[in-house]
Amino acid sequence: MKLNIQNETSRLRAVVLGTAKSVGPVPSIEEAYDPKSVEHIKAGTYPKEADMVKEMEAVAKVFEKYNVKVYRPKVIEDYNQIFSRDIAFVIEDKFIKANILPDREGEYQAIQHVIEQIDKDKVIVLPEECHVEGGDVMPWNDYIFIGTYTGADYPDYITARTNIEAVKAIQELFPQKTVKAFELRKSNTNAKENALHLDCCFQPIGKDKAILHKNGFLVESEYEWLVNFFGKDKVFEITKEEMYNMNSNVFSISEDVIISERNFTRLNTWLRDNGFTVEEVPYAEIAKQEGLLRCSTLPLIRD
Repeated sequence: MKLNIQNETSRLRAVVLGTAKSVGPVPSIEEAYDPKSVEHIKAGTYPKEADMVKEMEAVAKVFEKYNVKVYRPKVIEDYNQIFSRDIAFVIEDKFIKANILPDREGEYQAIQHVIEQIDKDKVIVLPEECHVEGGDVMPWNDYIFIGTYTGADYPDYITARTNIEAVKAIQELFPQKTVKAFELRKSNTNAKENALHLDCCFQPIGKDKAILHKNGFLVESEYEWLVNFFGKDKVFEITKEEMYNMNSNVFSISEDVIISERNFTRLNTWLRDNGFTVEEVPYAEIAKQEGLLRCSTLPLIRD
């Protein structure tokens, strides 16, 4: 398999879509990885497996409609394998293993049948001190945008997933690219004040547009840099509530086709007004785990 990912929006040809089959019992509060899941565990509204399976099958159908080759992880009993973006990511022709939370290692093993089809030289395992997850890494042509957190209290945040060592390692892997890092706002306890990954508060769409949430960025000048990079008239700014509901976490099949959650009324209207085809799917149950469409997909090949 010849990998090719230059950006977030070129025509998709192959992707790993996570699975919600056999996700296991509702986790305890101690087992949860993010504040939003904790909220739903406490409220008794944590998503049910059957509902999540249905939501993911709706996405699989959209991929089928657009002739995208879809790989799925091998199902591990009682194990959450929804968020395939966390475990690895592709830049150019390199498949980079994410150094994830140790108890998620099984998720990576479950896509070995995909990894075996890739040239061994192109599979990169970063040094142990590099913490990174795919939701924080966005190839955008000559740039690689990376969400990070460099505070001295980094180890205290289970929501801080990508460190500065990983940013440096990715810059070394792609010396010809401009790697631009963004400090994200982190909270272990308040989902509305937590940008778990960069794609929770930002995503490029189309050829030259972006979805953004200002409060997700710790440093205002870094947010302003993105606004200037894309141009104010090409940015859709989402509210705190919309960020909480994961509005920036849509997924592009091409420069003009976007999969989006059906309840994102304001965003979907704006997308259509700007010439996008919007494929609406139900994904509100999966969103309860602080992840949405981009989080549950791992693109392998784009034109």
